Amino acid sequence: MKVSLHSMSKGVVTSTLVTLITCSSFMAMAGVEAFKSGPVIKDYGKVAEVNSSLVIPADMKFKVAFDLSNASKPAELNRSINTLARFINMHVAAGVKLEDISLAMVVHGKAANDMTKDSFYQPLNAGQKNVNTDLIAQLVKQGVKFYVCGQTAAYYGITPDDLLPGVDMALSALTAHAILANEGYSVNPF
Repeated sequence: MKVSLHSMSKGVVTSTLVTLITCSSFMAMAGVEAFKSGPVIKDYGKVAEVNSSLVIPADMKFKVAFDLSNASKPAELNRSINTLARFINMHVAAGVKLEDISLAMVVHGKAANDMTKDSFYQPLNAGQKNVNTDLIAQLVKQGVKFYVCGQTAAYYGITPDDLLPGVDMALSALTAHAILANEGYSVNPF
């Protein structure tokens, strides 16, 4: 059997085109449109319906700690904080009882500013209001715990009075993670 370089090139090009068309069709169906408001925190944490083959056990109790070190840009919602709303919304939508979800976020580095009242936040961010305030309030209302690293706070001059309602000061992020682990929280890597 004799195969020419020209016929091989045609095959590669055809295969590549088929792949691109298939991917383009998939991408046209996916995207922002797939995400809808969730059942608990309506204005944040949009979720997509998923037909998952990984079954959530009926008696599952989620105790998950998240770590946050990156601040959002002024006037932008911190996507990592929004992830907590998404976690709650998608699991309740999937049938998990709200009371079986316990979340905590340990905050350090520049992200500590996203946990502060406007009186602290605005002078550092060209007068912009902290757009994370409402989301954090809604998460706190759902029992989410927020801990700011006290070492970070000392570095940036943040006092407990500067923190948003429901946000607590920990000795350090290291301490907060150790205590949460001792209380049975797993650390989510996202």
